[in-house]
Amino acid sequence: MTENEISYKIIGAAINVHKSIGPGLLESAYESALAYELQEIGLNVQQQKSMPFVYKDVHQAIGYRIDLMVNNKVIVEIKSVESLAPVHYAQTLTYLRLSNLKLALLINFNSKILKNSIHRIVNNL
Repeated sequence: MTENEISYKIIGAAINVHKSIGPGLLESAYESALAYELQEIGLNVQQQKSMPFVYKDVHQAIGYRIDLMVNNKVIVEIKSVESLAPVHYAQTLTYLRLSNLKLALLINFNSKILKNSIHRIVNNL
């Protein structure tokens, strides 16, 4: 399954979650619900996937956590904020670069209409 096919399924599942529970909850609630929906449709989902930080070939003692990794191909960063800031886009792109993946979805569930708050971030796609 390609990154685009996976992202299509993720977006559909995210819209279903948003229709069901609406805006205003914590990010962790949306993460859990979306992970459940994606697993129900047969996708492989890893929550809070640890990502090592390597600088000049040295593994650093700090680590980052990706909200959702789907089929080891697509990163999903979940937010529940009034509005996305430039740092949210930069963080998501950095996760893509560090993981050598091509596609991420940045989703802000704190919106009235979810489709306006889903952003594709690409890394050499």
